[in-house]
Amino acid sequence: MADEAPQRSRRSAHPQPPVALVTGASSGIGATTSDRLAAAGWRLLLSGTDRGRLDDVAARTGGHPLPEDLAKPDGAQRLAEAALATAGRVDALVASAGLGWRGPFAETPSDALDRMLEVNLAAPLRLVRLLLPGMLERRRGRIVLLGSVAGQVGVRDEAAYAATKAGLAMFAESLWYELRGTGVGVRIVLPGPVDTPFFARRGTPYQRERPRPVAVERVADAVLATITTSCDRPFVPRWLGLPARIHGAAPGVFRRMASRFG
Repeated sequence: MADEAPQRSRRSAHPQPPVALVTGASSGIGATTSDRLAAAGWRLLLSGTDRGRLDDVAARTGGHPLPEDLAKPDGAQRLAEAALATAGRVDALVASAGLGWRGPFAETPSDALDRMLEVNLAAPLRLVRLLLPGMLERRRGRIVLLGSVAGQVGVRDEAAYAATKAGLAMFAESLWYELRGTGVGVRIVLPGPVDTPFFARRGTPYQRERPRPVAVERVADAVLATITTSCDRPFVPRWLGLPARIHGAAPGVFRRMASRFG
């Protein structure tokens, strides 16, 4: 027993870094957020589908790559199991993986619709379901979901994408009430268009005059703030919160404005 006290003292002097699981970490918001978390001293578990880019992010952040396709119904379970097997726990989940498709809803390919539903909505819910019990047991944790202003106001020719993000927002809102006082926080980041490969991968470039795409670093900074501060629902840029409030208070007025200004 006498020998155990110094050992406990040494362990407490060098606490283990917190562990974050980041999805969509091979590029865009997920990759840049991983950079921010690594600089802040987090141990990273990095998930994505592009193994080459994922390895690059892992090399520069010291993270552990866990490649997984979240478009598959069992992808979230495999990822959660791999994360817990690798690190023993997850202190923060950053669900930044996302897919989009632009065009009339009647022309949306069935496979594109299925993949958006899985990656944007079902996978984050499944990951939270699998990782939340451990956070509740430890009475600490952060769940950060990447939403979109599209899920707050709706966007023409992006009906399915907007629907997945609206569902994610309502999930976050409902879970917020459940988790009050537990030590586990749920956050949702609500960016407008972001300057990432997202638009090229969906097959159509961003064509609207406004809002203009913001730098990915601004979104990553917002994600980090939701983990380290009490900020729980930031819009990026902040002024996008105004049209969201107008839509909520006077949807008819918002629709007329949107029809006029695009």
